[in-house]
Amino acid sequence: KGVKYPYALPLGPEEAHAEALIWELSNGGGYADGRGSYSLDSEENIRTWQWVRDNLVTPGLVGPTAPAETNRADAFAAFLRGEVGMLNGYPSLAHEAAAKGIDVGTVAMPVSDSLGSEESPPTVGVADWMVAFKQNDKRAEIGRFLEFVYQDKNLADFVDRYHLLPATASAARTPAGGGLSQTDEDFLSALRTARLYPVNDPSWVAVSDAIKRNIGRAVAPGGDPKAVLEDIAHKAEQAADKS
Repeated sequence: KGVKYPYALPLGPEEAHAEALIWELSNGGGYADGRGSYSLDSEENIRTWQWVRDNLVTPGLVGPTAPAETNRADAFAAFLRGEVGMLNGYPSLAHEAAAKGIDVGTVAMPVSDSLGSEESPPTVGVADWMVAFKQNDKRAEIGRFLEFVYQDKNLADFVDRYHLLPATASAARTPAGGGLSQTDEDFLSALRTARLYPVNDPSWVAVSDAIKRNIGRAVAPGGDPKAVLEDIAHKAEQAADKS
């Protein structure tokens, strides 16, 4: 109440695969089955987007633009302007909101009634990689640099500056990495059950692109989630064949 848009649903091409996976996991679905094979058009996923279409989009509860046109940066900006009431975010957004005097609360993603009351679906996790190349014979220098970066104090200073989560367990629990807010602690706890994207699959780049460019159509007024997901699944099969 009291906002232009109760929920921001960023299914635009910037980062739609993140928002989509959050919703699908909360209904027992996701991008891959227990064997690691893509299950993009599963019954659980179809029901997820039918629910989102019928209960959020059709009643006009989302904004600032249509989901297929809303990128995550747009959603965050609208939230920080006080126009959006709720969205899926991460720790740095909470810090940005607090800096603007916005009182932000965080809760776990709602879980579908189709899951058991005791079931807690995984959250979505992302991983950034620090990569060093061995061709130029700089192993010793690289080692010294990495040792510097991952010292508790240096890592804690870095994450504090950019409002990120500590990348090592020791930085999270030592005085050097202490002072975490309750929000940060909640996000760290959520990482224990995080589901990562299948980035080790050579076809994932093409599959994620297909999700980003098409998933917004599933919740458009009159949209057909089943047809959209089947189209994405077909594109995934083609990408897998090429890889």
